[in-house]
Amino acid sequence: MAICDQCGNDYDKSFEVIMAGETFVFDSFECAVHRLAPACTHCGCRIVGHGVEQADVIYCCAHCAAQDGATALTDRA
Repeated sequence: MAICDQCGNDYDKSFEVIMAGETFVFDSFECAVHRLAPACTHCGCRIVGHGVEQADVIYCCAHCAAQDGATALTDRA
């Protein structure tokens, strides 16, 4: 059993995720998303899909980017 890095739960079905050379342990995909997924610069929601970017600033969608005045978006799809 291993302890989740996000919520602290000690769970027998935990799993590891290696990201940028760092290893994390989670008890659910929900905890992994909360810990590892980037947050939209405008609204703060976690970006589970591709998102859009401008100059290393990431947004969950084109609407949030437009609200911040971004005009040169890159779609990482």
